[in-house]
Amino acid sequence: MGTVNRLIVIVLFEGVDLLDVTGPPEVFSLVPRETAERVGYEVVLAAETTAPVTTAAGVRILPDTTFRDVAERAIDTLLVPGSVEVDSERRIHPITDPGTVAWVKALATRTRRVTSVCVGAHILAAAGLLDGKRATTHWSTAQRLAADHPAVRVDPDPIFIREEGEVWTGAGISACLDLSLALVAEDFGEQVALRVARQLVMYLKRPGGQSQFSVPLDRVSPTRRIEDLRHHILNNIGRRLTVPDLAAYAHVSDRQLTRIFKTELGTTPHAYIESARVELAGNLLETTDDTLERVASVCGFGTVDTLIRAFRRRLATTPSEYRARFRAAPVREASEAE
Repeated sequence: MGTVNRLIVIVLFEGVDLLDVTGPPEVFSLVPRETAERVGYEVVLAAETTAPVTTAAGVRILPDTTFRDVAERAIDTLLVPGSVEVDSERRIHPITDPGTVAWVKALATRTRRVTSVCVGAHILAAAGLLDGKRATTHWSTAQRLAADHPAVRVDPDPIFIREEGEVWTGAGISACLDLSLALVAEDFGEQVALRVARQLVMYLKRPGGQSQFSVPLDRVSPTRRIEDLRHHILNNIGRRLTVPDLAAYAHVSDRQLTRIFKTELGTTPHAYIESARVELAGNLLETTDDTLERVASVCGFGTVDTLIRAFRRRLATTPSEYRARFRAAPVREASEAE
C-alpha cells in the first residue's frame, strides 16, 4: 500500500514572503517520520505560470504547476502566503494582485480547507473568503485589513484563528510554523504535532489563541548555565521556587544568581518565574476547562488572588477575561468570581 497524501497547494506570486512559502513545507515534511502509518502531505507550489517567482527576499522559486492545472485536482488545503510593499513614507501596503485574488477565489471552491499566512489574509479578504468571519494577520497590517474589509472581524492578537467552514488565518512571520503545526494536529493528532515540533527544536507548540505579543518571546541566553536554570524552572513551575533554591541548583551565591539573570536575561529571577507561570497559565486557560483554582495550583501561584494579580501586572487583564478573549471554543463557566 502506498503513502496516502493530502494535497496542499501553496500560492505563489511575485514578491511573496519567502518564509511564508518555505516554513510550512518544513513542518509538513516531518509528518511521515513521526507516524506509524504511511500518511503525509503532497506539497505543490502553484503560480499563474511555471516561470520562476522572485520572492521578497530576492530568492527565486520555481513553481511546480500552474493555477489552471492544479484546479483539476481535489485540493485538501489551499495555503495563501502574503507580502507587503513599503512606500517612500514607510507606509505598509499588503500585496493583493487581482490575478492572484481571482485564482484564490476559484481554487477555494475546490478546497476542503483554506488558510492564510501572515498578510496573506488580505488576499483571502479581497477574495471575499473572510466576510462575516473572525480573522487575524500580522499586527502591522491589522488596522488596514479592518479598514479595507469592514465585513471581516479582525482580531490582531491571536497567533492563528480557525473559523467555521475550515477557514484559517495566521499571524506572521514565524507563526506560520505554529499554524502549520495546528493543521498537522487536526489531521494526525496532537501527539504527532508535538513530535514534529520537537524535531524542529521549537521551544513550544503554541496554541492559536495565544497573543502575538506573548511572554515567552523574550531574550535567549547564550550560556548553558542560564538555559539549564530556565529548564529547571519550567520543570518545577508548580513548586515553590526561591532565589536560594535556584542559586543552590546553579552552585552560585544568591547575589551572583541575581546578577546572572540581570545580565543575560535583563530581568530578575522573581520576574522571570512569574512570567513563566503566567505563560503556562495562559496556555491552560486557552486549551482546558480547568478552574482558576486548578490553574493557580498547577502554575505555582498558590491562590487565585495571586494568579489574578500576576495577570493584571503582566498582561493588564484578568484570567477570566484572557480566557474569554483567546479561547477558541466555549468552555464551562468558571465558578470563581474575579
